[in-house]
Amino acid sequence: MTGTAAESTPVPAVRVPRRRGTELALIVVAVLLSVYGYCEVGLARSGSVPPGAAGYGAGLGVLALLAHAAVRLRAPYADPLLLPIAVLLNGLGLVLIYRLDLETPEDRAAPAQLIWSTVGVALFIAVVLLLRDHRVLRRYAYLSVVTALVLMIVPIFFPAVNGARIWIRVGGFSFQPGEFAKILLAVFFAGYLAANRTALAYSGRTVRRFTRPQLPTGRVLGPIVAIWLLSVGVLVLERDLGTSLLFFGLFVILLYVATGRTGWIAFGLLLAAVGAYAVGSLEPHVHSRVQDWLHPFASIEAGQGANQLAQSLFAFAAGGVLGTGLGLGHSVLIGFAAKSDFILATAGEELGLTGLSAIFLLYALLVERGYRAGLLLRDPFGRLLAIGLASIVALQVFVIAGGVTGLIPLTGMAMPFLAQGGSSVVTNWIIVALLIRVSDSARAQHLPGPGVRGEDRG
Repeated sequence: MTGTAAESTPVPAVRVPRRRGTELALIVVAVLLSVYGYCEVGLARSGSVPPGAAGYGAGLGVLALLAHAAVRLRAPYADPLLLPIAVLLNGLGLVLIYRLDLETPEDRAAPAQLIWSTVGVALFIAVVLLLRDHRVLRRYAYLSVVTALVLMIVPIFFPAVNGARIWIRVGGFSFQPGEFAKILLAVFFAGYLAANRTALAYSGRTVRRFTRPQLPTGRVLGPIVAIWLLSVGVLVLERDLGTSLLFFGLFVILLYVATGRTGWIAFGLLLAAVGAYAVGSLEPHVHSRVQDWLHPFASIEAGQGANQLAQSLFAFAAGGVLGTGLGLGHSVLIGFAAKSDFILATAGEELGLTGLSAIFLLYALLVERGYRAGLLLRDPFGRLLAIGLASIVALQVFVIAGGVTGLIPLTGMAMPFLAQGGSSVVTNWIIVALLIRVSDSARAQHLPGPGVRGEDRG
């Protein structure tokens, strides 16, 4: 009788808070901080609030509210921090680009960046509204990799820009297809590894009787070697070190997450080091980047003035702890890449170590929430997809920040949300949308029985 009564006792419902109010409050703070930065630039430069401050604030606010409405409607259990962080980073990027536009009135990039941000938010809304189940993407894993390869190969047939063949230019329109390829490759990697994680983790041949370490078979080793060769091929043909490091690093990270074998990390690092050394020694453009990294002040010693990396290091040094203040720096001396590759130098000089640390913490929090969503998911594909997308952001931040601070050779990638670049800001908004979808499924799967939605079962 007692057992029967216990069995018939209803299990109390587990309440999963939606926290959309928290998200809305954080979005308001993000927009206000961005508008404050915009006004601060004007006050520092001319002593008055810029005439477009109200329009800038209204435009950014409307975009943020539309994105929030889509999340509230279709992803009510999503992580409440992802969207506000994206809004704040995008808003800060617009402020920094506007600040640099004041130094180059003949080359204004902020209006175009705002348009691309609008396109990115529109695609964010489309992904959140139309993609109800992230597992649908698994069906298109091989189509994704074919499309990604096409996008990576096409720029080879276009003229090089600043030494790298990573752009497609048609008339006055240009975009960087490698930015879109990274999302497609993340989908493919997640699908492939979710289907083959057991073979990758346990197959192999022993080479010693007592220690019994496992070497992977040729069938298992094939994919990682192919990705390594693809990485080196992109580096050689397009002279794009950043994309190569990003693609290969993404695959190695997901391989480790799928199998749990640390040997893959060591093997991946070995292959990356061999490939980077070979191409860095033989390819002139990459070799010059390496030499600039090893000797950043060589041009000054030769009486030719400071190169871009040296100017970047000077900007960080001038910023100190608290910075010179928005609008009061001299990072425009870096030259043509101040709004793109080296925009972090402007942030370091005018916001100081304090502001730069806050920016890095925002990126770290964005990556952490992506990892958390992946770890909460039950399906392997969703877990790998979330970790892969978050790792794309982490790898980009590391490669770019390391390049402009002299930690590693410069690669020429775009800082997520901050740097000038339509392709970059659009793809980063798509990444955030996919993380929103995955985090919604991760939290919604803890709802009580009847409340579990179709995409969260199993």
